[in-house]
Amino acid sequence: MSMFEPEDAEPRAADAPGPRRGRRLLVLLAAAVALLIVTGIVADFWTDLLWFRSVGFTRVFRTQLLTKAGLFVAFALPVAAILAANITIAYRVRPPFRPRRDTTTEELWRMFEARRRLVTTGVAAGVGLLVGWVAAGEWRVFLQWHHGVRFGVTDPQFGLDVAFYAFGYPWWRFLLGAAFTTVLLAMLVALATHHLAGGLRFEGRPRLTSAAQAHMSLLIGLFVLLKAVAYWLDRYGLAISSDGVFPGWTGLKYTQANAVLPVKAIMASIAVICAGLFFVNVVRRSWLLPGIGIGLLLFSAVLIGGIYPVLVQQFYVRPAEADREAQFIARNIAATRQAYGVQDARIQNYDAVTDVEPGQLRADADTTASVRLLDPSVVSSTYQQLQQVRGFYAFADLLDVDRYLIDGRHQDTVVAVRELNLSGLGQGQRTWVNQHLRYTHGFGFVAARGNTRNPDGKPTFVESDIPPQGKLGKYEPRIYFGEQSPEYSVVGAPPGAAPQEIDYPDDTSPTGQRNNTYRGTGGVPVGSLGRRLLFSLRFGEEKILLSSAINAESRILYIRHPRERVAKVAPWLTLDSNAYPAVVGGRIVWIIDGYTTTNGFPYSTRVTLDEATADSLTSPERQVITPREEINYIRNSVKATVDAYDGTVTLYAWDDTDPVLRTWTRAFPGTVKPRSAIPPELLAHLRYPEDLFKVQREILARYHVTDPQAFYGGQDFWRIPDDPTEGSGHRGRQPAFYLTLRMPDQPRPTFSLSTTFVPANRPNLAAFMAVDAEPGEDYGTIRVLQLPRTTAIPGPGQVQNNFNSDSRVAQIINLLRRGESDVVYGNLLTLPVGGGLLYVEPIYVKARSGTSYPLLQKVLVGFGDRIAFENTLQEALDAVFQGRAGTTTGEAPATPPGGQPASGDLNQALADARKALADAERARVAGDWAAYGEAQRRLAEAIERATAAQQGSQPSPAPTP
Repeated sequence: MSMFEPEDAEPRAADAPGPRRGRRLLVLLAAAVALLIVTGIVADFWTDLLWFRSVGFTRVFRTQLLTKAGLFVAFALPVAAILAANITIAYRVRPPFRPRRDTTTEELWRMFEARRRLVTTGVAAGVGLLVGWVAAGEWRVFLQWHHGVRFGVTDPQFGLDVAFYAFGYPWWRFLLGAAFTTVLLAMLVALATHHLAGGLRFEGRPRLTSAAQAHMSLLIGLFVLLKAVAYWLDRYGLAISSDGVFPGWTGLKYTQANAVLPVKAIMASIAVICAGLFFVNVVRRSWLLPGIGIGLLLFSAVLIGGIYPVLVQQFYVRPAEADREAQFIARNIAATRQAYGVQDARIQNYDAVTDVEPGQLRADADTTASVRLLDPSVVSSTYQQLQQVRGFYAFADLLDVDRYLIDGRHQDTVVAVRELNLSGLGQGQRTWVNQHLRYTHGFGFVAARGNTRNPDGKPTFVESDIPPQGKLGKYEPRIYFGEQSPEYSVVGAPPGAAPQEIDYPDDTSPTGQRNNTYRGTGGVPVGSLGRRLLFSLRFGEEKILLSSAINAESRILYIRHPRERVAKVAPWLTLDSNAYPAVVGGRIVWIIDGYTTTNGFPYSTRVTLDEATADSLTSPERQVITPREEINYIRNSVKATVDAYDGTVTLYAWDDTDPVLRTWTRAFPGTVKPRSAIPPELLAHLRYPEDLFKVQREILARYHVTDPQAFYGGQDFWRIPDDPTEGSGHRGRQPAFYLTLRMPDQPRPTFSLSTTFVPANRPNLAAFMAVDAEPGEDYGTIRVLQLPRTTAIPGPGQVQNNFNSDSRVAQIINLLRRGESDVVYGNLLTLPVGGGLLYVEPIYVKARSGTSYPLLQKVLVGFGDRIAFENTLQEALDAVFQGRAGTTTGEAPATPPGGQPASGDLNQALADARKALADAERARVAGDWAAYGEAQRRLAEAIERATAAQQGSQPSPAPTP
């Protein structure tokens, strides 16, 4: 009240309501925000439940929900109760006479006493909710502990089954951490309450009343007792921990086994004694003995736990480290090879020859006839230009390699699906109706032979066009669930209603297109008002609620990316970075490889999946989906499929002996079908997964060495070479390649996944590795050809350098780059044929500007120190092997028999080359890509004739590496 107002003056009407009105507005605003948050949570929760019902995996949703809820309650309630009990105890044992203290403390005490129950409940509930929320996030750890099965493998130090480290140890660690947190929080709230109530005073030095001292002694004793448990549990943790001496290694080394391990047991005993002294202090109430105990514990931790192991390592182990650590290196080698599934890799010496002779490839005719010239990382834009049809269709940037039975023979093919690409719509077309109701799906499957090309350099398609034409039979071509599908689409209509979805272009239709109505079972029915409201909230789009185009038969399709669908129904899986499409049983399905992993395999070396699987083709769209970053055990335990039409997700057990898979199938029974349920049509398209192979090659680069002394020296370690092709821009390591080949001990060529190794500090070839990628008796068999250490076989980088530095090759490349053309180097393939290593690299030509796409024009081949650069693989092989390779690739010859120039005149050949360049440029400007391809073919022929006329038909040797 103002000093100038009379004491009986009434408050002005404008004064009182203002603050109250403001408080009401704040309350209403807070309530509105809370309502929006709760509504959003409910909408997300309910639409997730509807999604799980639509794919038939409600059990997964329910198990996750109940497990999270159970953990939340199991941790939140006890923690809240313990905190509330400690606050209450501290309050009730307060001293009867409180000394007067500073104003702030007195004010806080009065506020606490006035609202003691509210404060106690609020603090306990708030902390309990937070702890419960953290505990709910550990549902995977709990389920693995609760349902864990034995590995049947014991660690060499403690004799415990690996399941203890993979499933049990993480859970016990979490429980111990939760107990530490609870006791520490109880100590803090008890101290705060004792201080406010007068039981703890700061007058020179902290002083506790007798009751407060007993209370705190009990809590500190519990904390130290938990520390004793932690010391004891740490002993087992040494089997899966890394000390940094050998980066990435887990398990005990000499110092841990002989110094740290006994120290942990001693420290646990000391901690138990120290805890006992604190418990005695509850009755005795003197800090002398507990203080001595704490001092002893700290002194022991520094002297015994810190200094002693360092002395052992520095003065006993390090002077003879190779001998001291030999036993533990052997453990690491055995465990790592077993954990990554490479213990049975067949490593054989391969005395590769570098000399050539006519007919040398006769025994490898099947392999050379199957060499994949079509590079899936290069020809995406070619597919785009030749098979896109309309701007709202698109292909993936990196295509896939599969195999199909074509004309009675299994054929490596480069495959893709024509997906919907909404960014291809014009600005005026990007309405909500168009993007979510009319343009809803892609259309069609495209496949080309991997080992051939048309005379103009275009792919030889075996399945193409709209409607689909080719050799794969009839199938449902519509892609409603794909890697580029929109976030959501609303489809479906009552019977008899006019179709509204854009299906595909059709010149026979008056409108120039065919429309379609979705009749599948995918998605969630969204005809009711309530569901439309839910999905409007989920996607933040009111048109879902208000649009008259949505009817009683409408279904909403969402979570459409194949890998995202599998990740959602199997959150315990690590998913391969690549989902690839296949035509199976009249449907297009996406095939995804799923891995079960752990980072708790004793003694096995850890790898980071992102790093181990990265190569020059890795992109943000193609990365491993994993619930953990580091692993030291992996199995390809699941093959998953997603139907591109109705989104059906199916999980098949591929490695049903894997204990991690068996653990998760116990947690989620009925979600994974047995391996015997895989249809034969699907089995024919399964393949060894690329990311697993890349992890295994990362391991075998070092762990092909099994002698501990040699491993310690590291002189025979390998590395994956950098991608040497110009098109990769040297962004990373050379990818692994799918191709059909025959290893020396195989009776016939097999669809395989291959890679090369070079020595750790040298560029020459050290080894070649391939795995049988085709399901069958030898599926997953890893074969490694180890080259002699004393022979300098050219590695990929050296071979590429030989190609680039050869004068004849350089001359032709420069001619190909003249005008508006550019050269693109395809994948550099390595094949063990002819008793040596054959390198094959396709060369593409494309326009530098305008609408351009690469066309396969030339082939580079290298064997030993000989190279050839010809129009076809057949010509290049014959040129390298002295005119006759001894194999037939089935390609049409580009030059007359005998290899003589068609004109026989250098000037004429150069004139023809200039004319072809001019014709190509005119065709490019006019947009006549058929004429452009024909001109490029004539250019390549003219260059070949000019080179032959100038230097003769014999290939020139490359520089000796």
